[in-house]
Amino acid sequence: MRRIFSKVLLLSAISLMAGNVVYAADPRLVGEFEDWAAYVYTEDGGKVCYMVGKPKKEEGNYTKRGAVYALITHRPAEKSKNVFSFVAGYSYKPNSDVTVSIGSQRIKLFTQNDTAWAPDSATDNKLISAIRSGSQMVVNGVSSQGTATTDTFGLKGSTAAYNAISKECGVK
Repeated sequence: MRRIFSKVLLLSAISLMAGNVVYAADPRLVGEFEDWAAYVYTEDGGKVCYMVGKPKKEEGNYTKRGAVYALITHRPAEKSKNVFSFVAGYSYKPNSDVTVSIGSQRIKLFTQNDTAWAPDSATDNKLISAIRSGSQMVVNGVSSQGTATTDTFGLKGSTAAYNAISKECGVK
């Protein structure tokens, strides 16, 4: 499982840069916490800390799909923290939204290529708080081919993983 996470996360780190040239060391596992794992790597002399979860259940009428995962990322050198992203394993339908459901909360994300993002830091913070206090997260999206997907994540260990990445990056 760690090997899959490491490879997926290195690729996600590159895609998170949205086209910028990335010079990053391989991610180092900080710890595994039930449904989530925490990692750190160095990029341009600054630490990047992130936690990742993979779905416990993937649903949809598709024939091929890449890796699916949710990330929370801190980049203290850029004064960035609590950035939530969701990688679907396919390209999203243009101009579509993704819905994240945690308990009674429904949060809309915007999409670009294969990734969904919160529209602002207030939404990121709301989402991170819900993840840390929830038990299950369900993500609904639509592929560029029109295929609806539902991905269900466990949230056990999310608070411990969050605390680990925050400590590693000195984020309060």
